Amino acid sequence: MRTADVPGRLEDLLRDLAPQVLAVLVRRHGQFDACEDAVQEALIAAAVQWPADGLPDSPRSWLVTVASRRLVDEWRSDSARVRREEAVASLAPFEPVEAADPADSAGQALPADHDDTLTLLFLCCHPALSAPSQLALTLRAVGGLTTAEIARAFLVPEATMAQRISRAKQRIAADGARFVLPPEGEREARLQVVLHVLYLMFNEGYTASSGLRLRRADLVAEAVRLTRLLHRLLPADAEVAGLLALMLLTDARRDARTDDHGVPVPLDEQRRDLWDAAQIAEGVALISRTLGTGPVGAYQLQAAIAAVHDEAATAQETDWPQILALYDVLERVLPGPVVTLNRAVALARVHGPRAGLALLGTLAGDERMARNHRLTAVRAHLLEQTGDLAGARDAYLDAARSTASVQEQRYLAQRAARLAPGLPPATPVAGEGV
Repeated sequence: MRTADVPGRLEDLLRDLAPQVLAVLVRRHGQFDACEDAVQEALIAAAVQWPADGLPDSPRSWLVTVASRRLVDEWRSDSARVRREEAVASLAPFEPVEAADPADSAGQALPADHDDTLTLLFLCCHPALSAPSQLALTLRAVGGLTTAEIARAFLVPEATMAQRISRAKQRIAADGARFVLPPEGEREARLQVVLHVLYLMFNEGYTASSGLRLRRADLVAEAVRLTRLLHRLLPADAEVAGLLALMLLTDARRDARTDDHGVPVPLDEQRRDLWDAAQIAEGVALISRTLGTGPVGAYQLQAAIAAVHDEAATAQETDWPQILALYDVLERVLPGPVVTLNRAVALARVHGPRAGLALLGTLAGDERMARNHRLTAVRAHLLEQTGDLAGARDAYLDAARSTASVQEQRYLAQRAARLAPGLPPATPVAGEGV
């Protein structure tokens, strides 16, 4: 054990390790529910013991060992009870059940550092589950999101989401799914759900839907890590590469997107010298190699848009006509209200704020955007650009009331406070930090 003090990163460390430990137990023992309970007990034990005793030399192995013991103890207890009842009935002796040695599906022992998280990811996207259940289960088991966070992402009550996740785990158990990567022919069908889950995980980490922090570094790092693993597994898949590029190009701005108080800074106002140049170079190279190698998908297009932003030396040099053209294609590939919202921002930059407002008007009756504060925030920015300061102020305040993110509330309230009589319109919105 290392006796150095356990840092404040303990919660982040446990969150990172939880899906890896769960994957090991599910591979060895099956029974998703029982394994998840055992992992939770091990995490609680670590949270109590590590601050006092120091971090173990291998935190992951420690958690696997403790969780496995809890799982086996539970099975022994259940087995012993059943055997005692049978022994009493037959007056026959009974013996405790011994745990099986850890091994893969072929009976071969696996190395201690073997990472099963990607296999767990595909298991959660099992075809026996509906797409919403696949997403929910993966976000819970692999992404580490709470049931409440997932419920907010799906715009459903927390109790409804808890039932959905529970039923998904039961369905996987009933189907007898094996803990192995799906065969080649089945992998493509699950891949789209896997990509969407990783995309949602990254988005929740990059702009948290609630809480005091705008960014959750743990979720961002895990989404990038898993996408790298997926890219390593499927290096020729253009959409996998596109998603990885999108994550790298977007997260490269992390150090510039908040001020000293954690309040969001719009893209146009960010210090670009704080952007991660190495990460941008990696993302640009990845999407440059990928575009044109196969059918163009939504993640490639979004990565290309992010690359145009990141390659501009200043906000004024951003090639907005190219961004608008990319959004035009994206709206044909992946039509939806969020894409339309982002296209309205680009349209306003090329053809003026009234053109953007006209396009936003087409979303007014879309129920999918009813709880999306960003629609109101973008409308506020565009109203501000037209000179309608009173309308913009009201829209900023409406948007602030609609978000559960404390930092976004502060940002939107600050924008509203600036719109006292006599103040000039603010700089145009650039698609981020609103």
